[in-house]
Amino acid sequence: MPELGVNIDHVATLRQARRGLVPDPVYAAYLCEKAGADSIVAHLREDRRHIQDRDILLLREKIKTRLNLEMSIAPSIVRIACKVKPYQATLVPERRKELTTEGGLDVAANSARISAAIRKLEKAGILVSLFIDPDKKQIDASKKIGAGIIELHTGRYSEAKNNEQKERSFNEIKKSVNYARSIGLSVNAGHGLDYSNVRRIAGIPGIAELNIGYSIICKAIYVGLFKAVDEMRELTR
Repeated sequence: MPELGVNIDHVATLRQARRGLVPDPVYAAYLCEKAGADSIVAHLREDRRHIQDRDILLLREKIKTRLNLEMSIAPSIVRIACKVKPYQATLVPERRKELTTEGGLDVAANSARISAAIRKLEKAGILVSLFIDPDKKQIDASKKIGAGIIELHTGRYSEAKNNEQKERSFNEIKKSVNYARSIGLSVNAGHGLDYSNVRRIAGIPGIAELNIGYSIICKAIYVGLFKAVDEMRELTR
């Protein structure tokens, strides 16, 4: 049974629409924890489009579970992470004009820069995960540079247009989980998962944690955050 990490970025997205004080992502994190979230995920983007530096500081201070900081390998962001010391840092690719993270890190092509970021973060006592596509080349590259945890990008599965695409993407993820586990990596997964598609991914043996945000925050508009997290928690079980 995978644990559930809840991404609260889009609580901050709504707040930043008016540059106000509400809704507060720190209070949202509290509700998520009360509803059964095993960790809180927040992405401190270089353009600060949603989560702000102050949010990260308060989350680190206030939450009772684990803080998983999604982040690029930009030196300025790495410095902030080393200062705040979240429980875990998940390294993701980041482009300024993208609406959301569009794919996994190309670890094979950027191994030196990613490895340097890993060493700095681990020296600060932070666990490091690499967000990668379900691809053997990227899994091998992650292992080679010393990563202990990977998070498989489930976007292709979540966005599949037909059953053939969905089955192919599901099998890619399942095969990647099995292979990564066989070479000693801990495996998480996430991106685009929602209430209609999460059950199959949660049923893959060996996935330690599913990280889900957008669909939970969307549902919370209708039913409230506590109930939205609770329902997702039940599905992942």
